[in-house]
Order: sequence, then C-alpha cells, then structure tokens
Amino acid sequence: MKNKPNKVAEVRHLPAKAEHINHNVGHDGVDRRGFLKCMAWAGTGMLWTVSGGVLGSNILSPVRAAAAESLVADFSFVQISDSHIGFNKPANTDVVGTLKQAIAKINALPTAPDFILHTGDLSHLSEPAEFDTLDQLLKSTKAGPIFYVPGEHDVISDNGKEFRGRYGKGTKGSGWFSFDQRGVHFIGLVNVMNIAEGGLGILGDDQLAWLKDDVSGLSSSTPIVVFAHVPLWSIYPQWGWGTQDAERALGYLKRFGSITVLNGHIHQTFKKVEGTVTFHTATSTAFPQPKPGAAPKPGPMKVAPEILPTVLGITEVSYIESAHTLAVVDANLG
Repeated sequence: MKNKPNKVAEVRHLPAKAEHINHNVGHDGVDRRGFLKCMAWAGTGMLWTVSGGVLGSNILSPVRAAAAESLVADFSFVQISDSHIGFNKPANTDVVGTLKQAIAKINALPTAPDFILHTGDLSHLSEPAEFDTLDQLLKSTKAGPIFYVPGEHDVISDNGKEFRGRYGKGTKGSGWFSFDQRGVHFIGLVNVMNIAEGGLGILGDDQLAWLKDDVSGLSSSTPIVVFAHVPLWSIYPQWGWGTQDAERALGYLKRFGSITVLNGHIHQTFKKVEGTVTFHTATSTAFPQPKPGAAPKPGPMKVAPEILPTVLGITEVSYIESAHTLAVVDANLG
C-alpha cells in the first residue's frame, strides 16, 4: 500500500500566552537557549505542514484560519487531562466547578466529538468517591465513549485496582490497549506504575513487547495516535517530566508516516516535532503547574482567580482523511 500524501496539522492556541520548545534541542529534548515565549496567538492560529517528513509552521491569518475551520472533519475527539477530583487547596478549591466548565466547552462545540480521551489523574487520591464524582460529571458530555489511561494519582492508594475495575475492562496488563477509528490507530499506554515521586515514567518490558506486536501488522501509512499520562519526551527530567524507556516505544513506531503523541501530567501546553512525530501535552482542568525550572519543584501553582480559567483547558483534535489533515486545538476555560 502506498504512503499517503503530505499530512497537514493545524494547531490553534486560544490562551493569551503560550510556550513552545524550540526545535534546536539537545539530547535531553530541551532547548539549550531555554523555553521561548511565543507571540499572543488569540484569534489567529498556527498551521503546521509536513512535507517529506519535515514539519514547518506559519501563523494563520483570520482568513486562512476560517478556511481551515471550514473543512469538514471525518471525525474529531477531545482530550481532557488531570481533573484531580478530590483536590481542595488554594490552587483551586473547586475542581468540580472547573471540570464542569470544561464539559460545557465540549458540549458547546459545533459538532459533538466522536469520543473523549482522558489522559490521567482523574482523581487526586484514587478514592472510590472521587471516581464516582468524575463519572457523574462526565455523564453530561455530549460525546461518544470515553477512553482512559491512569495518572500516578489514580494508582496511588491501591496500585490501580480501583481504576482498572472501573475503566480497564478489556485492557492488557496495567491498563494498556488500542483501538481503530476510521483508519487511525489509537494506542493507550500506561507509564505511571511503580514510579518514585518525581521520577520518570516507565512503560516496562511487557507493555513494550505488546506495543511492538500491536503495530506489527499495520501499514506504514496508518496514522498513529498515542496517548499516555507522563510525556513520552524529555521535557524536564529533573522533575520526572519524561519517560525513561520512551525511546524504545517510539522506535517501534518510526516507520509510520504520521504519529501524534498526547500526554498530560505537566498541566501546561508544550509541543515538539521530531521527524514524523508531533508531541503535545495538555493543560489540566484543575490547576496549573510552574514552568520547568521556575520553582524548586513541580506542584499546584496558585494564580489569581481571574487568571485561573485562562491556564486550564481542553484539547480538540480533528482528522480529515480526504485532506490528510490532523488539527489540534487548545481551548482555555476563560
């Protein structure tokens, strides 16, 4: 089967400010000149194009943004992450309320998404009552099924038993799985088991063997979407913001022409492109965390009440098969 033509991804940032990783990176994946502030993109957008495996970007004008949005997607889905139901500290004393705002954003989309991916930390202490609250809230979403991978907070008290009992039916091992949607192959990975506080994520030999087998029969032209909690690239290893055996996992995927990796955990949006792989981390629906190295350690960061909705949000992804387009849109709650 022939590879598909060039793929195009549109990334539109709605918050007033955004951060990105410069593509000139060292072996640890972090720009040696630091994290660079992007311009305020509100109301414009960023058009990402891939040609021959090389990705370029252009700021969208309002006219070009409108033209991009006029395309009818074959399907779309929403990523939410880090709801931390049960958290009640100054960084956000009403995580239920901010999750409701995120759900309202989803329900207000012009076209209901086909499904939702939740990339972990559904709960704060993996208590049954916290999962109960989350389940009740998400019942009000106007979307298809919801697929989950755990965060470290979802396995903290019982090694993930409660999480797997609720959300892991039909999964393998500690909760990994895959499914197909209109020609796109989705892979849910678990990299939060048996990691020390502040330590790097771990996939492990069993899951990696499964992953290798899972993709072995796929055509290299199949678009791949991988989602997990901890980022699969080294954003800031000093804080555990990376996965120690991610390189092995990505090695099994390198023959594919379009790979999108979605993660949570760091509660802020960062993006990086390496060849045919686009990495994207999502904001939280609960509270922000400091930028890498901007504080002694990671953790809930208090901001002014009027600022909080602008640093929380959701991510919408649309796939347009006929146009070979993957569009990733970050929307804040403000």
